Amino acid sequence: MVMDFDLYERDLWDGRAPAYERGFARVTRYMVDPLLDAAGVVDGTRFLDVGTGPGFVSRAAVRRGAVVSAMDAEPGMVEAARRNVPGLDAHVSVLPEVPFPDGTFGAVAGNFVINHVGEPHVALAALRRVLGKGGRLALSCWVMPGSGALGIVREATERAEVPWPDDIPASPFMEYGETAAFRRLVAEAGFGDVTVEEVTWEHAVDPEEWWETGALSRVGTNGVIVGRQDAATVARIKAAYDEIIAGYALPDGRVALPAHALLASGIR
Repeated sequence: MVMDFDLYERDLWDGRAPAYERGFARVTRYMVDPLLDAAGVVDGTRFLDVGTGPGFVSRAAVRRGAVVSAMDAEPGMVEAARRNVPGLDAHVSVLPEVPFPDGTFGAVAGNFVINHVGEPHVALAALRRVLGKGGRLALSCWVMPGSGALGIVREATERAEVPWPDDIPASPFMEYGETAAFRRLVAEAGFGDVTVEEVTWEHAVDPEEWWETGALSRVGTNGVIVGRQDAATVARIKAAYDEIIAGYALPDGRVALPAHALLASGIR
């Protein structure tokens, strides 16, 4: 039986904060400043960081002089954010629950969080509620289906002929991970002046570190799938991974993995 997506997400990320911070969170850091720019976060802005993870967005917003609150569904992520941003007003809360009164914030942003909720339109309505009139929303998400840095382990499992497990749900965000659909989703939630741009960068990393991050640490669905396999199957996936990632090699032994994201913004 396929698990409810939101329940699956809670199980997926339970206890994974340290592994996420050591690995995959690093590739998302590229989007922090573009996200804050799109949200109009400056000195004095009352700002909500949704899905804060290890707190990288919150930390950058504090450095800009913003008055920052943060939330994440995973208690371990909130703990990490508080450690990385001393004094941060951080809350454990699962979208679409947003534990603040209407119109509290001048800006709300979420870095790769909207693709982790079962009903994105409901979550957007909740975020719009806590924005004041004229407040700005900014959200990033991965271009779907994932490729490059996001999809290389998935590509390896497919090449190794490992089937997608029957009980793992597909992300409801698959239908929104392209420019026009993401723009329509945000506009239909009541935001004005909606823009969506595609952002591409390269993540330079040791290939064995990325294998550990994306396959062996059980971070994300790809890691869960690899973690369910026997040793022989894992070895087959690793062999496919080595073949694929060799195409991204740098002279220093690292690899340059392309990352493809969408950045949406709108006004309350």
